[in-house]
Amino acid sequence: MVKEIRWTQESVDTFDKTIEYLEREWTEKEVYNFIQATARVIQFISEYPAMFRKTSKRNVHEALITPHNLLIYKVYSSDITLITFWDTRQHPRKKKH
Repeated sequence: MVKEIRWTQESVDTFDKTIEYLEREWTEKEVYNFIQATARVIQFISEYPAMFRKTSKRNVHEALITPHNLLIYKVYSSDITLITFWDTRQHPRKKKH
């Protein structure tokens, strides 16, 4: 069963910041690749919510989009909430989710 995906404001903000960084530091190709990889991962999440690594928090998972970007999301019975995009180069203790 495909579950509906909901974006939090934080997930929108961190996604936008990632795009802004890629636009500033990389090429359009990398921006396009990141957007496509994100769309693929979100599609997998909606179809197979438990596919990606569980965290220590209840029903919270981490999906690797690129070697430097994680998508953290929470699975509910009716839908899935995207919590935040996380730069893996940051210290793990800063990760709130």
